[in-house]
Amino acid sequence: MSGIDVAPGTLVVFADLGCPWAHLAVHRLHVTRSRLGLDDQVRFDIRAFPLELINDMATPKLILDAEIPVVGALEPAAGWQMWQRPAHEYPVSTLPALEAVEAAKEQGLRASELLDRALRVALFAQSRTITLRHEILAVAGECGLDADRLREALVRGTARAAIEDQLAVSLSDDVTGSPHVFAPGGLNAHNPGVERHWTAPMGVGFPVVDRDDPTEVYESLVLRAAKG
Repeated sequence: MSGIDVAPGTLVVFADLGCPWAHLAVHRLHVTRSRLGLDDQVRFDIRAFPLELINDMATPKLILDAEIPVVGALEPAAGWQMWQRPAHEYPVSTLPALEAVEAAKEQGLRASELLDRALRVALFAQSRTITLRHEILAVAGECGLDADRLREALVRGTARAAIEDQLAVSLSDDVTGSPHVFAPGGLNAHNPGVERHWTAPMGVGFPVVDRDDPTEVYESLVLRAAKG
């Protein structure tokens, strides 16, 4: 059992936008929900697991460059490429984008989850600098959100306190890491279906996937959410 309160018809997902494993998990959640015909019955409540605040540093690109080919091979359809712009344009922070995903909840959970997924694709598949507000708003408009309304929410800073609250939960014993998915009734999974290890310390070695068995765990999470 977990201490995370989850509303019926909802999956709560703690994740960082710059985490390749979270991009994998979010893609699989969307695919599983659609395959089960539950797009209208289940919503994803994306919450911040802000790695840069937890680690007091930006996630080193050296680590991400080791992870992306390994994670991308598990689900190529999620959208991946190595960073195609100059290294100095790589997003040093995901906090503005995390704040935007939270602020988009003013337009509904559906809007928030659409923006979350689109921002992940923008980063990992399109090499867009999602630290920048104009880029975040462009992505929002492309996925059908009211970008002007989102901009107003960002100017007001309405989501900043929520990100801090989510940081506190991320640091608690209830949340293991990014991604961690919670369903109603206590069912939850950290990095669902995947077991991995590093050949050497992060930044020196590379990750090895020991097991990837996504079907059962993702179906269980989505079906539990649908049942409430």
